[in-house]
Amino acid sequence: QVQLVESGGGLVQAGGSLRLSCQTSGSLDSFNDVGWYRQAPGKQRELVATIARSGWRNYSDSVKGRFTIAGDYGRNLMSLQMNSLKPEDTAVYYCSATTDSNVYWGQGTQVTVSS
Repeated sequence: QVQLVESGGGLVQAGGSLRLSCQTSGSLDSFNDVGWYRQAPGKQRELVATIARSGWRNYSDSVKGRFTIAGDYGRNLMSLQMNSLKPEDTAVYYCSATTDSNVYWGQGTQVTVSS
């Protein structure tokens, strides 16, 4: 059973930075892609960023230029560096990993950006 464990959320002022981490129980190479999604109160879960096994990165337009996704394949660790945070970035952030047959999710970590 694949497990994903997020860490690094918290409260930060607008303009500040946070770094989220996701520890996977399986090798990052075993997944088609890994990534981050977020869900704000009353809204649907949305893509933040993903990184494919090939190394190709995909970002939502709302975070492009501010967030950076990276994978440490030696430690099975994925990270999301978030800079220039805005109040609208406030959400629960979820780590995800996909294979041909499954999508796995972490338990989520809260990120709150105060104005």
